[in-house]
Amino acid sequence: MVTMVGNESDIKGLVKDLIYLEYDAIAAYDSCIERLDDKQFTTKITSFKQDHLQHLEVLNEMARELGIEAPTRGDMKEMLTTGKIALADLMGDAAILKAMKTNEDDTVTAYQRASRHEDAIPASKAFFMKAHQDEERHRAWMDTTAKAL
Repeated sequence: MVTMVGNESDIKGLVKDLIYLEYDAIAAYDSCIERLDDKQFTTKITSFKQDHLQHLEVLNEMARELGIEAPTRGDMKEMLTTGKIALADLMGDAAILKAMKTNEDDTVTAYQRASRHEDAIPASKAFFMKAHQDEERHRAWMDTTAKAL
């Protein structure tokens, strides 16, 4: 999938779309956690999910500050992010992690774009850059671990 998140014309749309993206990511993490056979992987993925929950908390605060109604669940993309995981489950942990890595590709791109958004204030940009680093770390671990299996 190729995400368009981060290309919004205003900060309100960006924050709203990032919230949707985080809910979709959290759903994919839940799906991944319940399907992985290796419990060490489950522990690592659970820690990454916590990063997404923290991102969601910050984004919800941004939405309040901007005076917008924050989404309370994912959007249609959730079916794609979780569906890839369900299909990958047929082929084992390596395939699940590869599918999760492709989901992370979207979050990496979205936060990279968000960190350069012209309407973002310095505090928002700092958060977006930290979230981008988190997503890069998640993606790198998934890619390296999947290749090692």
